Amino acid sequence: MTLSPHRRSEIIDALRRGTVPRNGLDALAVGIDRFAAALDQELEVVALGRGVFKAVRGEYGSGKTFFGRWLQERARSQGFATSEVQISETDTPLHRMETVFRRLTERLATADASERALRDVIDAWFYTIEEDVLAEGGIQPHDTDALVARTDGEIERRLADVTRVAPAFSAALRTYRRASLDGDQSLAEGLIAWIGGQPNVAASVKRAAGIKGEIDHFGAANFVAGMLTVLRDCGFRGLVLVLDEVETLQRMRADTREKGLNALRQLVDEIDAGRFPGLYLLITGTSAFYDGPQGMQRLTPLAQRLHTDFATEARFDNPRAVQIRLPGFDIDLLRQVGGKVRDIYADQAADPDRIRAVVDDAYMTELAGAVVGDLGGRVGIAPRIFLKKLVADVLDRVDQFADFDPRQHYALTIADAELTDAERSGRGAKSLDDVELRM
Repeated sequence: MTLSPHRRSEIIDALRRGTVPRNGLDALAVGIDRFAAALDQELEVVALGRGVFKAVRGEYGSGKTFFGRWLQERARSQGFATSEVQISETDTPLHRMETVFRRLTERLATADASERALRDVIDAWFYTIEEDVLAEGGIQPHDTDALVARTDGEIERRLADVTRVAPAFSAALRTYRRASLDGDQSLAEGLIAWIGGQPNVAASVKRAAGIKGEIDHFGAANFVAGMLTVLRDCGFRGLVLVLDEVETLQRMRADTREKGLNALRQLVDEIDAGRFPGLYLLITGTSAFYDGPQGMQRLTPLAQRLHTDFATEARFDNPRAVQIRLPGFDIDLLRQVGGKVRDIYADQAADPDRIRAVVDDAYMTELAGAVVGDLGGRVGIAPRIFLKKLVADVLDRVDQFADFDPRQHYALTIADAELTDAERSGRGAKSLDDVELRM
């Protein structure tokens, strides 16, 4: 995979901070190629107008967030729009669809826009409809009033199904278009904010469109259907939505957890029923969420829908199943991904040959072993801190100091302050009984 200098810099900067890059993930992927063919087949199904639900399981450090972003990047390259929502009790509880929808629109991305692409998508939709109207003949491009009227009618026709359950969606879009044509940017921006589920939109903005209040849970689900219509009509093949860290439901209050699980069950059923054509919904969670007493097993209908047999060897897992598990990292995989990062770094370094010679595969294995050893031998929690140390403590120094040799001048140190709770718990564990379980 060829990366631009900007993309290489994005990847290295993210790893230096200890976070998952948002782009260029194909260049880092190891151990997940086996899923690619099945995922591409499912994306084709979505492009034909169906909905797909997929669940990913993996322990901490197995790369669930990476997998979700890798799928999003893959989907954008194939003509899909994407979005990612982190589930949390205070900010985006799963049972409040209005907050999920708001984050969805804030993180909406396309091949041309990395985030907040809602307005670009809607403007592209109007442009596409106008072009379709003009292509029909009978209206001259300079006849603005006739074009606006005919386009309004076509908008209503294309949103007919959504209008029956969410008339405010159509009303807001129509008023937004008129505000844009009139040059009323304040009104247009206010309407885009309301369409995107933002709270506290001025009452004057809503009066102009004949709408009231804010989008609620049920209205948000209808707006998702409306967004899918807009995306399809302006040329996108569908929407890939990733709900990350769904396992946080386990740590929520009992009533919030039960509502969240039921909301997830409803989403699965509504996708199966065809309510969201063109939607690929992916959720990620730990094994404890799928199998434990505080997770999915608390709602039998949901557990039944997502049940997958993992009794066989992992190498025989079915990538087409509704639930898939990510392979855990081992030292060899750490070395492989470290080698990929080193080569990306070398491509932007002043002396790439020195980078590759000093930080060779043998040293990569040494560093991976040292990190894993410091973290109590738990390879699964090592990838994030390993890559952070590789970039910030080793590669940066080799690049900047001509006489720096990590074998002579660097001794691995990992402070508790730079670890996450899961990494810190694993590091201090002497046995399985010492590992803090977050329920």
